[in-house]
Amino acid sequence: MEGAYEFTRFDALVGRVLAIQDTTIGNPNRDYIVRYRGQLRMEDTEAAYDLLAEQLKPYGVTPLFRWDENRHAVILVPGRPKPAPSNPVINLAMFILTLLSVAAVGGLSVISEPVNSLGELLLVVIRSAPQILAAGAPFAVSLLAILGAHEFGHYLMGRRHGVHVTLPYFIPFPLPPFGTMGAVINMKEPPKNRRQLLDIGLAGPLSGLAIAIPVLLYGLSLSTLDPLPLHLPPDMALQLEGNSLLYLLLKFVMFGQLLPAPASYGNLPEWLYWIRFFFTGQPYPLGGIDVMLHPVALAGWAGILVTALNLIPAGQLDGGHVMYVLVGRKRASRLLPLILVFIAALGFFWMGWWLWVALIFFLGRAYAEPLDQITPLDNRRRWLAILAIVIFLLVFTPVPLTLIGS
Repeated sequence: MEGAYEFTRFDALVGRVLAIQDTTIGNPNRDYIVRYRGQLRMEDTEAAYDLLAEQLKPYGVTPLFRWDENRHAVILVPGRPKPAPSNPVINLAMFILTLLSVAAVGGLSVISEPVNSLGELLLVVIRSAPQILAAGAPFAVSLLAILGAHEFGHYLMGRRHGVHVTLPYFIPFPLPPFGTMGAVINMKEPPKNRRQLLDIGLAGPLSGLAIAIPVLLYGLSLSTLDPLPLHLPPDMALQLEGNSLLYLLLKFVMFGQLLPAPASYGNLPEWLYWIRFFFTGQPYPLGGIDVMLHPVALAGWAGILVTALNLIPAGQLDGGHVMYVLVGRKRASRLLPLILVFIAALGFFWMGWWLWVALIFFLGRAYAEPLDQITPLDNRRRWLAILAIVIFLLVFTPVPLTLIGS
C-alpha cells in the first residue's frame, strides 16, 4: 500500500504540469521509477520543470523532461546524492606545478650552452633554474591568465546556476611548446536545461578570448618584424605558428600587412596563395618576413588556439555543447562524421589533428544531457550560440604549427 500511495502522489504532482495520456512503471535500479507521457500544461516549460522538481525534492526523486516523438515525457528517477566537495589543496598544488612547468618551458631560450643528451639538458636546467624561471615568467603569467579566465568562466557560471562544479585543475606538462596541457573543471551534475548548458559551456571560451586578444595585441607591440632565411642549413629548423583569421587580422592591424609575407607569390594570385597557405601552411615563406613573437605574444596566440580547440563542435567540448543546444543531439550526431573527416584531412598538414580525431571519436562522441531537454533556447541565447560558431570560424587554426627543416 505504501508503494501505491507514493505512485498516487507522483501521479498528482506530475498531473499538475502534464496532461497525462499514459503511464509506464519502470525499474528504479535499472532505468526509471515511472514515465508519464502527454502534453505539458504550462507554456513556460522551464517554470514547469522548476515547479515539479521542487515538489519532488522531499521524495528524493528527480524529474527528467524528454521528447517522445511529438509528445512530452516526464520521467522520474531516483535523486542523485549531493556531490562531495573537492579538495582545493589539490587544485592549488597543480596550479603551482603548472606555473613552474610553463615558466620553465618559456624560459628555455636562455640556455646558450650546447647539450648533447636529455641528461645534459636536465643538468643545465637545474643549474640555471632561477634564470630560466625568470625569463619564462612573462609567458607563464600571460598564458595562465588566459587559461585561468577560461576555466573560471565555466566555474563562476556554473555556480551562478547552482550547478556543482570543481575548481579548475591545471595540468603541468614540462615539454615544449607550452609547458601545460591546459586546464579542466569537472561538472559534477548535469545542467538543468539547454540554457544552462550553453551559459556554462560558452562562459569559458568567451572569458578566455576576452583576455587573449589584449594579451596578443600587447605582445605584438613588443614583437619585431624580421626576415626569414631563404635557405636553412642542414642542422637548422624553423617553426612557424599557424594562422587563424583573427590572428591574421590582428597582425595586419599592428603591422599593416598579412604575415608571414612571402618573398614572392610566384604564379599564384595573391588571394589564392593565402587560401592555400591558410589551410596547408605551404608554400613555405622562406626569404620573406614574419613577426618574431615576444613571449607575451606567443601566450596570446596560444590562448586563441586553445579557444579554437575548445570550440570544435563535437562531443563534450565547449563547441559540442553549442552544437547540441542549437540543433539537437540527432542533428549534432549526424554532423560529427563530417567534422571528423575534415579534421582528419587537415592531419596531412599537421599530424596533431589525428590525435584530436582519435580523442573525439573514442572519448567525446557523447553529448551532455540536461535534465530538461524540452525547454528550448530563448532568442538571446540562440543568437549567442550562432555568435559562438562565428567566433570558432574566426579563431580556428587549420595548421597550428609548421616545422621547416630538420
